[in-house]
Amino acid sequence: MSVDVLVIGAGATGATLALEAARRGLRVALVEAGDIAIGTSSRSTKLLHGGVRYLELAFKRLDWRQLQLVREALAERGHWLSQAPFLARRLELLLPTAHPLQTIYYGIGLGLYDLLAGQKGIGASRWLGQPAVRQALPTLAAGHGGVAYSDGQFDDARLNLLIARTAAGLGAQVFTRTEVVGLQRHSDRLTGAVLRNVEDGSSWELEARVVVNATGIGADAIRRMAQPDLAPRVQVSRGMHLVLEADLCAGGIGLLIPATDDGRVLFMLPFHGRTLVGTTDIACPGEAATQPSAEEEAYLLDYVRRWFPDLGEPVVTSRWAGGRPLLRSDGSEGTATVVREHVVETLPCGLVSVMGGKWTTCRPMALDGLEAAVRLLDRPLPAPTEQGAATVLLGAAATPEATLAELDRLRGHLPGLLPAPSPELVEHLLASHGLAAEAVLACADSPAELHPLSEVIPLTAAEVRHAVRHEWARSADDVLARRCRLAFVDSAESERLRPRVQDLVDQELASLPCSPTSHQKNP
Repeated sequence: MSVDVLVIGAGATGATLALEAARRGLRVALVEAGDIAIGTSSRSTKLLHGGVRYLELAFKRLDWRQLQLVREALAERGHWLSQAPFLARRLELLLPTAHPLQTIYYGIGLGLYDLLAGQKGIGASRWLGQPAVRQALPTLAAGHGGVAYSDGQFDDARLNLLIARTAAGLGAQVFTRTEVVGLQRHSDRLTGAVLRNVEDGSSWELEARVVVNATGIGADAIRRMAQPDLAPRVQVSRGMHLVLEADLCAGGIGLLIPATDDGRVLFMLPFHGRTLVGTTDIACPGEAATQPSAEEEAYLLDYVRRWFPDLGEPVVTSRWAGGRPLLRSDGSEGTATVVREHVVETLPCGLVSVMGGKWTTCRPMALDGLEAAVRLLDRPLPAPTEQGAATVLLGAAATPEATLAELDRLRGHLPGLLPAPSPELVEHLLASHGLAAEAVLACADSPAELHPLSEVIPLTAAEVRHAVRHEWARSADDVLARRCRLAFVDSAESERLRPRVQDLVDQELASLPCSPTSHQKNP
């Protein structure tokens, strides 16, 4: 097998790079050692945002890089909100203040935040007095006015998955649970990679004219595979999140805590009828990036108690951590102030590495990486083909307006396909699959498989089968953590369903081809 571009890593940046390459008619392979979005790309704060904190740092430090990052991220926020309105939505957040001068300070800053968004703006910030704050967040500690502003909230894992599936629909070869165990060379230039299927241990060679490293917190390992003496470029910072059983944001407005004792910001956000709290920012080795910490949990809960003193003891239903791939600085100021910019490195052997950045800006990162890749092909970045230009994200229509109109039509049509009324199931299907929701129902082996398996998130047996047949799911965890978000919302409920979901997964896997590579390609 031979391709123009081999992309290592199927997180947000790698999947987007594969999509942009496929849109331009390039032969591309996307290789992932685990599941799609298994790492950082499923463990974010679920915000599409410009970064209010980075805007403040830009002016405090007169740092033009921070301001440029905010402008770029705000434009990308608008892109994803319009292209995937079923997965992403506008979310208003309150920045609480204790006195008028603080309100004026934040009001001016957020007004500039709105201004930087330009035509991609999604709603102007507004000042709220104490009565309005009390109405928006009834259990918030008394005595606060504030400024409300808008950002985007989204399902990070599913957007990552749909980007990869869209790339596959354009011809990209997608291989999950496939490790890169070696890089091939000819005359000191990379010519491909040796791949190993992690499930059965089989290996094979894949020829590629260019190899792109988009492995996030694992970028340095691939770089050293290409050139062992390289100094590291990535500093991993662990961000931990908690989900509380209580819905502290029942009015639909989130909370940004602007300053903690150690100078960080925290979010408390509506999340599947509960509250998402995060995030911490602790430098750590890559192998510890996904390990929740008791100290960080205590840190987050302390702020929950401070800001919601009448809540009582918070009940945590899920906890997770993920690693941010920050570009290394001198380390003198910790990771919280590191600029979330990205860099594209091309080694003498031809390895292109895309490093740094954040979820919201995965598309500019991918395009910069692809430009570097095609330079090695001695050609300019090609324009999208006719088919590529017409391709939209799987689950969307040709225009945002058409997507919204068709979602409304399906909202009335889907109930007639269910054996029992379930508005919650209909909304779940639309929010997860968009205009492809009807295809999920078609995977049911019987009407009984269209009944929700859980009251927390209405996952059905049909959706589990669909995840295996069409979305590369190979385990219960793939389904419960990333195809739906149950494991991220309620870990106990996820464990209750695990045996049933694994049984359904096993049934589907039994019908797949035995070849270690043939089942990796999206139908």
